[in-house]
Amino acid sequence: MDRRDAIRLFSAAALLSAGGPAALAGASPGKPARLRPGDTVGLIEPAGFTEDRFDLALVLETIRAMGLVPKPAPHVLKRYGYLAGDDRERAADVNAMFADPQVRAVFAVRGGWGCARILPYLDYAAIRANPKLLVGFSDITALHLALAARCGFPTVHGPNAANSWGALSWDSFRRLAFAGETPTYRNPAGGEDRLVQRSGRIRTFRSGKAAGKLIGGNLVTLASLMGTPYLPDFGGAILFLEEAGEAEYRIDRLMTQLALGGVLGKLAGVVFGQCTACSGGEANYSGFTVSEVLDQHLAPLGVPAFQGALIGHVANQFSMPLGVRAEIDADSGTIALLEPAVT
Repeated sequence: MDRRDAIRLFSAAALLSAGGPAALAGASPGKPARLRPGDTVGLIEPAGFTEDRFDLALVLETIRAMGLVPKPAPHVLKRYGYLAGDDRERAADVNAMFADPQVRAVFAVRGGWGCARILPYLDYAAIRANPKLLVGFSDITALHLALAARCGFPTVHGPNAANSWGALSWDSFRRLAFAGETPTYRNPAGGEDRLVQRSGRIRTFRSGKAAGKLIGGNLVTLASLMGTPYLPDFGGAILFLEEAGEAEYRIDRLMTQLALGGVLGKLAGVVFGQCTACSGGEANYSGFTVSEVLDQHLAPLGVPAFQGALIGHVANQFSMPLGVRAEIDADSGTIALLEPAVT
């Protein structure tokens, strides 16, 4: 054995002792760093465009109100049809924000449609080497899922930067991203003038508790990635979903797609958040309700499942970290984080 062979053998042995075979293949990335007042955060538009610069000014004020410094990506405010720049431009903005050492987190300004189009152009190796919180929801689900599959660090399904950021939304995000807490998400008690409250209620499809990694997001966006290499492993996961503007039969179709694709049968538990304006609007409608559709798909799985958590297209929503272990209680409608999303 010559000197070079000895060095290579020693180096391989050191890698194996440090992390086993996975170390040779590329060690798992660490968690993103928590946010601190004064941190710079990148603003991207990976999907739809923001046409009015005055709307962007409100977004910048919102980020500053969080105690952060906004840094818009180069193509923010660009328009290409209904997209914020062409696919390579939008992907370049995502890549640039993750590669920028001054940027501590990346916020999507808005959703819309278009994130799936940029997935082939993302630099996953560079993103993996620079774990940062990606924040956004709706169509941003495509980015969350792709990063979960290719990069393996937590991201945050929460309000887009252009959202209203009410007290509940802000407190949920602050506790998760700034304080590094492990909160238990529970819908607040309703404040209606009624004997029995109607707002904030949950519906339990299957009782019990379950633990696993949180994975999920927008139902249509997730289903559209079926059969692609951009979905993570759902084995033993807690799947959370939300949707807006889809008629009952479309929710049925999408849930059927997840079932036929083998996703639902792998899960440890399911949380379906809000289905905002999910009605066909037909006069004298007599078909299944959304809750009945979900009951048909989720109850037979034999795992804890409930509906109604504040996740989705609502004024106030929870910030849900993908890739973090959590325990759900389908009877109380709670989601308890078992580990922080940040370091």
